[in-house]
Amino acid sequence: METKILSEDIMNVFRTASTASLCTQLYKRGIRNNFVQGVAPLGKDHERMVGQAFTLRYIPAREDLNTLEVFKDPKHPQRYAVETIPAGQVLVMDCRRDSNAASAGSILAKRLEVRGCAGIVTDGGLRDADNIASLDMPAFCANPSAPTNLTLHQAMDINVPIGCGGAPVFPGDLVVGDGDGVVIVPLDLVEELAEELPKMEAFEAYVYERVSNGESIIGLYPPNAETLKKYQESVG
Repeated sequence: METKILSEDIMNVFRTASTASLCTQLYKRGIRNNFVQGVAPLGKDHERMVGQAFTLRYIPAREDLNTLEVFKDPKHPQRYAVETIPAGQVLVMDCRRDSNAASAGSILAKRLEVRGCAGIVTDGGLRDADNIASLDMPAFCANPSAPTNLTLHQAMDINVPIGCGGAPVFPGDLVVGDGDGVVIVPLDLVEELAEELPKMEAFEAYVYERVSNGESIIGLYPPNAETLKKYQESVG
C-alpha cells in the first residue's frame, strides 16, 4: 500500500513542536510507547528533525552470509535503502538495541544528506560519528561505534514495520527529533495532533512566562478556571 505523503503545512506544525509536547498528546490518546529509548543526537546544532519514516531492518549477522562481498550487490538492503529513500524522509534503522557495531558510517550518511534525507535514527551505533555530527542533517544513535555493521547486523528488509529503541515504527509514520530524543507519531494521528499542538505550545509558553515571573505552579499548571480565564483574555 502506498504511503500517504504529508503536506508541507502539516510538516511545518511539527517543526515547531517539542518531542515532550508530542509525548503528552500521544499519552492523552493512550499511546505510551512511541519514544525511541536510548538514542541521542550527534551534535547539538541541528534544527528539529521532522520527516516520514523509511525503515531498514537488521537481524543478527550470520557470518557466512555477511561478508564484505555483499556490498557489491546493488540490491543489498542497506545500500538500496540509501539510494531509494525519498527526499525529506528519515531513515529509521532497527538494530535490536545493539550498538556494539555501526549501522552506517559517514559515506552513507553523506549520501543521504546529498539526496535530501531529513535525518537518521538508529538504536544501534554510527561510525565516523564526528563526521556525521558535522553534516547538515541530524542523526540520532545509541552510541558511536567503529566496527562495521557486518560484524553484528545483517540488513534484511526495507520499508517494513520495525522496532527502534522499543518503539514501533511503520513506514510513513512521522519522526520528530530534538534535544530530548526521537518520538514516532502514528500516521493516522498526525493531522489530529497538528490541530492540537499549536494550542498546547502557546499555552505552555504563557505558563512558562508566568513561572519565570515568580508565580507558583499550583492552579497554573494544570490550569484552574481562573488561569484559563486569564489566558483567554491574554490571547484575545
